[in-house]
Amino acid sequence: MGKLTVRALRAVLVVGLVGTVSVQALMVWTLVSGSDPEDGSLPLTPLRVITILGIGAVQVIGVCVWRLVTMVRRGTVFSHAAFRYVDVIIGAIVAAALVWFAVTALNAPGQRDDPGVTVIMAGVGLAILGVALIVLVLRTLLVQAVARDVEAAQMQAELDEVI
Repeated sequence: MGKLTVRALRAVLVVGLVGTVSVQALMVWTLVSGSDPEDGSLPLTPLRVITILGIGAVQVIGVCVWRLVTMVRRGTVFSHAAFRYVDVIIGAIVAAALVWFAVTALNAPGQRDDPGVTVIMAGVGLAILGVALIVLVLRTLLVQAVARDVEAAQMQAELDEVI
């Protein structure tokens, strides 16, 4: 991965993390201060809490991606240490999907006249779970790459002994 790509990705991650922390802080302030009274049309307090948790899942993913990019730059991504970050990413994506399903369930009673919105929202939740499955497949590829790397290192060590 080139230096420009790494810098661009890190810039995007920093902007994303700063933005999400700002939104979280404002939402927590709104919850604590009570400065935004609910009008009764939607259960805003549970939605805000769920949103704060969902943003937290996205932040966890951002931090893990940052760590993986660091490992790529150091040439250590094909190691067992990378599995920890990939596993956390998978868990955070599943958590984000569960959070989305909770939002869908809270929103569903208000969509009785147009249940298609709830169906679409449930479909988005399934798509988020699909992303977790894609990352799981990529994790399997990482497992194979690490196994090949270990095998190559062993063969190199044997060859060095012979020479």
